[in-house]
Amino acid sequence: MNTKPIRNDFFRYILANVISSIGVSVYILIDTFFISKGMGAEGLAALNLALPVFNFLNGFGLMLGMGGGSKFSMLYCRTERIETDRIYTNAFISMLFIGAFFEVLGIFFSKQVTHLLGADTSVFKLSHDYLKTILLFSPAFLMNNIMACFMRNDCAPKLAMLGMLSGSLANVILDYVFIFRLDMGMRGTALATCIAPFISMGIMSIHVITGWNAFSLRLMRPNLRIIREIASLGLHSFFTEISGGFVLLVFNFVIYRLMGNTGIAAYGVIANIAIVFTAVFVGVSSGVQPLMCRYHGRKDDAAIKYLLRLSVTTALIMAVVSYILIYFKNSQIAGLFNSGSDSKMRNIAENGLRIYFLFMPFMGVNAIMSVYFSSDEKPHSAQLISLLRGTFLVIPMAFIAYFLESISMVWLAVPISEMLTTGAAICIYCLRIRKKRSEQLLPAYNKI
Repeated sequence: MNTKPIRNDFFRYILANVISSIGVSVYILIDTFFISKGMGAEGLAALNLALPVFNFLNGFGLMLGMGGGSKFSMLYCRTERIETDRIYTNAFISMLFIGAFFEVLGIFFSKQVTHLLGADTSVFKLSHDYLKTILLFSPAFLMNNIMACFMRNDCAPKLAMLGMLSGSLANVILDYVFIFRLDMGMRGTALATCIAPFISMGIMSIHVITGWNAFSLRLMRPNLRIIREIASLGLHSFFTEISGGFVLLVFNFVIYRLMGNTGIAAYGVIANIAIVFTAVFVGVSSGVQPLMCRYHGRKDDAAIKYLLRLSVTTALIMAVVSYILIYFKNSQIAGLFNSGSDSKMRNIAENGLRIYFLFMPFMGVNAIMSVYFSSDEKPHSAQLISLLRGTFLVIPMAFIAYFLESISMVWLAVPISEMLTTGAAICIYCLRIRKKRSEQLLPAYNKI
């Protein structure tokens, strides 16, 4: 097997995807920075309480995008154009229904949702202003994810990257204008974040306008079988994102009772920095996903194994470099978001950064293994990995920390959960390889 073309494609895809994933994560990080400067610790606490809804929006968008994009890639080389259009159209129809649900929440139930997320009287108005604006623009976030995922699978990762980065740049400029020039507060921060996906989609639409696309909308009835298949293939991405929302909810609950709003503000810094570094591994996994799906469609197991080794090695190297940066620069990172020079918040954040970010090497492996199983049309294994790391392990660990009244144990909950999930993923992979070998040996044995 000539590995050079595969390796070249791999680095071309992951470079574009890592950059675009970081670009998307910058949405929230920039909000965090400007809010810390404009509204202090209360603003940070309010943002962190509203973030789970953003996780849910991204979760649904990635479920439809990654699931639809995976199926599109598998069909791309061996079917008629109408079939790939059918996948995209059903993903779009699903987005309309999900977007309508979030719109209803924003119009009629935003206050109830804000209360449900745990906002107390001191931060309720700030959280509500941010949350309601995000909910009202929810279809834009959903569609942005779908377009980016389909374009990556349609051999246009660079244009998808350019779109995402353009949205992030617009977000930076608008945050500054709305918060510091127009004094719009939390509502201005949310509005800047909501305008960004429109900029991104405007850039990405070049792919469609010029006719380079191998997918488009068609007038056809929704097909529940196709929607279920899209959801099944993308469910691991959904679980990964919404589990982040659940973890935020649980951690906010635990940390508020251990450290109050100052603790939540410190966790807001840690969680938002984690979004950026997590984006690196999301970029690697989403970059290798179209290639794995392509070689799965060709039934080229050797190429898939090579891609798996290459992507895991790349993720581990990135994790080590990232942790070294966090470990030695934690004081400067915490200081960026501590405009009020709150010494208690700074100490909590610095200690949390050193411990919490031990999760990175394990998270990198888990993200890639989820994509590997999904690309191999084993969605249940991918979903199990996402559920283990995002819900089944980390939430009990957080409550153990709560009963022990240990903030250090709270920070360790995520690394321990990711490490245990990695062990489970390796076991599932080994069983899968053993089963494949048995299936290959069986015909030869029967001949004897």
